[in-house]
Amino acid sequence: MRKSALLSGILYLILGALFTYFAVQSVRDHGWGFYSYILVILATFDMGTGIRLISFHFLIKRAARKNQER
Repeated sequence: MRKSALLSGILYLILGALFTYFAVQSVRDHGWGFYSYILVILATFDMGTGIRLISFHFLIKRAARKNQER
């Protein structure tokens, strides 16, 4: 079974939100430390990848729709 870009994008967004939550908790409890920065970096990459995959899904869908109309 192939994963769609939409499903992968949603999973990346969920992971990004989870890492953001852990980063906020880490900063609240211990201040800005090494692990807080790592969690923020991971959240940023995951959110960016999730948004890119979701937009890629809709780009492919739009291109397929245009090809069917021809």
